[in-house]
Amino acid sequence: MQITSAMKMVSAAKLKKAQDAITAMRPYANKLTELLQDLSATLDGDTGSKFAQEREVNNVLIVSITSNRGLCGAFNSNIIKESDRLANEDFSGKRVDFLTLGKRGNDILSKTQNVIKNNNGIFDDLSFENVAREADHLMHLYAEGTYDRIELVYNRFKNAATQVVTTEQFLPIVSQERNGKASSDYIFEPSKAEIVATLIPKSLKTQLYKAVRDSFASEHGARMTAMHKATDNAGVLRDELTLTYNKARQAAITNEILEIVGGAEALNN
Repeated sequence: MQITSAMKMVSAAKLKKAQDAITAMRPYANKLTELLQDLSATLDGDTGSKFAQEREVNNVLIVSITSNRGLCGAFNSNIIKESDRLANEDFSGKRVDFLTLGKRGNDILSKTQNVIKNNNGIFDDLSFENVAREADHLMHLYAEGTYDRIELVYNRFKNAATQVVTTEQFLPIVSQERNGKASSDYIFEPSKAEIVATLIPKSLKTQLYKAVRDSFASEHGARMTAMHKATDNAGVLRDELTLTYNKARQAAITNEILEIVGGAEALNN
């Protein structure tokens, strides 16, 4: 109970910082993605980015984001189940590979799936630069045609007690059709195509960073909740064991008294 209580307090302290980070960046990331989708929808196939062009899906890469440590309830198992479901149902008949971020996901998925790469160290120094290098790698795999679809699977942080398993298409970029018109009017300088080409890598890096940040905050929320429940369960078990111990001690004392009384009566007789 002392161990789980200490782990709960550690996760609670880390959760505050992680929650502030994802809450602060989420509006920026969502707006950047929305802007890019609006612009991409108005570009034709010739001027559109190679990252926005749809092609027949034969090869799929699933990026599964878990944690390096356990003791966080169903946090990791939910991601692993959803990743397996995608591979076996949604992309059945396709060649599906995995790239795992986090040790727990790699340990399980590598037994049944083809994991081409695992990055455990990304959570040791979680920064935009480290995540951007992983995003560059994913963009390179898509651009050269190794994969036709790249999906992200991660836990989206809602609150300390709730994490939502989320599947998000990373590549190709999803264009939002708004009745043939963008949601806002923009003035472009130098040109729409050049601006989109510049924004796309930045947007994709931000999208992956947001997913990793969401997962990081969710992990600490899940661990704090799990350790809180474990501490409560340990307290209940301790009370039950204390009651059992007191009953056994009381019975032993009663037996000793009976033996003494019986021995005294025997001497008197």
